Amino acid sequence: MNELQISNLSYTYRNGTQALQNINLSIGNGMFGLLGPNGAGKSTLMRILATLQEPCEGELFFNGLDINKDKTEMRKVLGYLPQEFDFYPKISAWDMMDHFSVLKGITNRIERKKSIRYLLAKTNLYDVRHKKLGSFSGGMKQRFGIAQALLGKPKLVIVDEPTAGLDPEERYRFHNLLSEVGEMTIIILSTHIVDDVKELCSNMAIIDQGRVLLIDNPQNTIDQYIGKIKRRVIAKEALEDYQNRFNIVSSRLYLGEILIHAHSDEEIEGFSSINPELEDVYFLTINRNRKEENGG
Repeated sequence: MNELQISNLSYTYRNGTQALQNINLSIGNGMFGLLGPNGAGKSTLMRILATLQEPCEGELFFNGLDINKDKTEMRKVLGYLPQEFDFYPKISAWDMMDHFSVLKGITNRIERKKSIRYLLAKTNLYDVRHKKLGSFSGGMKQRFGIAQALLGKPKLVIVDEPTAGLDPEERYRFHNLLSEVGEMTIIILSTHIVDDVKELCSNMAIIDQGRVLLIDNPQNTIDQYIGKIKRRVIAKEALEDYQNRFNIVSSRLYLGEILIHAHSDEEIEGFSSINPELEDVYFLTINRNRKEENGG
């Protein structure tokens, strides 16, 4: 059983922006979702866990290993797919994977070949293994990034916005691959896509403005709002009035009008009760935090 412990972690950039504020997380085997909007601090946390940045305060331990002090040892058991992943465009997918394998310490040629073949097949890239990476589409590049992150059977895998640019079929394949790998590994999935966390993760945290706002099992968070989410379709011009009168969770265009979700313990005239979704929990948590920050 692997264990990642994050204690009192904070990070402030040189311009004074506090990206992380007193983060405390305990993460074991399986898929852990780190859910938050762009700019919430997710990528900063991922880079710190990947040993690319050092925290200003706090401690990080993986299976008893002090990540801040033992970066070289940590990298041996780490797989990382950053939000922006780049590589040499004139090298083939196979040769680049072989190069990464050597860097990961896979010195046995037969073992490297077997691992590369497996991962390229799993990410649907085996048939284009001899093509140059520069010719890959955005989705193919993302899948290649996932493949290289899984080299060497890492014990901790960090993927930052991994489904960006993937079509539905590619996203489904990615989900299956991570679910398979995550049985004996810690996989931290950093994303703003709620469905990725709902479909994949047994545990999650919602982060915004550098602070962890909620830690729980996704289904548990949903169950807490059963009977408390209401739905109504309204005219566009009525949105501001409804926002002033009710606790609006979210709003989006729907057949030329506006579909709104509201939170209330009581029935609201003109609204119908619906089963809550993780998206409702997410927006409620973010909105509540920002109202408190603004003194609301």
